Amino acid sequence: MQFSDLNLNTTLLNALSDLNISVPTTIQEKAFPVIMSGRDVVGIAQTGTGKTISYLLPCLRQWKFTKEKHPSILIVVPTRELVLQVVEDVEAIAKYMNIRVAGVYGGVNMVQQTPLIVAGLDVLVATPGRLLDFALNGTLKLRLVKRFIIDEVDEMLNLGFRPQLIRVIDLLPAKRQNLMFSATITDELSAFIADFFIDPIEIEAARTGTPLANIKQAGVKVPNFNTKINLLKFLLKNNPGFSKVLVFVSTKKMADDVFDRISEDFPEQTGVIHSNKSQNYRVNAYRSFNANEMRVLIATDLVARGLDFDDVTHVVNFDMPDVPENYIHRVGRTGRADKKGVALSFITKSDNDYRKAVEALMGVKISVMKMPEDVQISTELTEYEMPQVAMKNVLVKVIRPEQGGGAFHEKKDKNKKVNMKVRRAEAMRNKYGKPKSRGQKK
Repeated sequence: MQFSDLNLNTTLLNALSDLNISVPTTIQEKAFPVIMSGRDVVGIAQTGTGKTISYLLPCLRQWKFTKEKHPSILIVVPTRELVLQVVEDVEAIAKYMNIRVAGVYGGVNMVQQTPLIVAGLDVLVATPGRLLDFALNGTLKLRLVKRFIIDEVDEMLNLGFRPQLIRVIDLLPAKRQNLMFSATITDELSAFIADFFIDPIEIEAARTGTPLANIKQAGVKVPNFNTKINLLKFLLKNNPGFSKVLVFVSTKKMADDVFDRISEDFPEQTGVIHSNKSQNYRVNAYRSFNANEMRVLIATDLVARGLDFDDVTHVVNFDMPDVPENYIHRVGRTGRADKKGVALSFITKSDNDYRKAVEALMGVKISVMKMPEDVQISTELTEYEMPQVAMKNVLVKVIRPEQGGGAFHEKKDKNKKVNMKVRRAEAMRNKYGKPKSRGQKK
């Protein structure tokens, strides 16, 4: 099947042709007729299968021009980066349509984003918190929303956005179409759907855990952090095929450490992205890497979900993820569409349990390669890799004042703050040695 076989108008087909897209993926083919029917949908498909286009095409196909200033299509996503990406996708697919689209997200002053909403919108893409900010202050009205889409809904719930989503749902009109797209069906997601949606149709293309056939997976056993750095530098120096490499690490500090070491040898070709970086820095790093202006991008799992990177040749798991599903999301950044990709994992002794969990999820073994002979094996450990010495917690007996000792001494009577109230008669007796009267009353 091709997109021309679907009920798409000329404007959408021309936009897809400009993007060199002609054949729908499984989730796109299955979702299109169901969404067009008006039913609520839960789409299950792993990263890299084109979930965004699968809901944008039918929504834009059914969109009708209106002079109203408030949106009829509302898309909620978990991260700021994903907001920008979905806005770009809408603009690309609606290239020949007179449609107004904007994205709003936290981390930016609301004053800068308010004109986007006031000017009028047909499609709004937002993170939950910033969406509520505008809805509750009266700038944004949600009464005209006809299609409500939650993208990466499982990740949304994992990040704790359930309360915000519930408040958004309360502000929406009762008559609307609900579309949810996820990589996994969790118990929390099932409960969320049961509480707020009526009998949605589940469309499944490929759940997370199903490895993409066009991604070659391999692992290399390494002893420590410094050897990982040496191996990564070796691969970048000696393999021109490593032309667009996405390196995943476990923590923000690790990302900065790896960036500092790799940028020594590749100063103009390396970037880093994580949640401690400013919004402008993150957006510039993402766009530079996508535009092939940067060869290596070091990232945390912040970019493992949702974001589309074009033509990533290699994904390197500098650290194995502690959540098995994140491995699938990471490696799904390469081998997208019909292209081939390679996922390489650096595996230390402490990563063995994580590797086994990933293999159990996929039902596939990760083949282990030999360490290249020219890579220097370091014996130097970082402070985090140093063996921790357990110190015995010895409690020192504290000498209390009432037990005596030290420079403690009793206070003088006049300094003791006990029963400080003195009646006048007693004060006069203390002063004159006898009662002092004020004389007889006349």
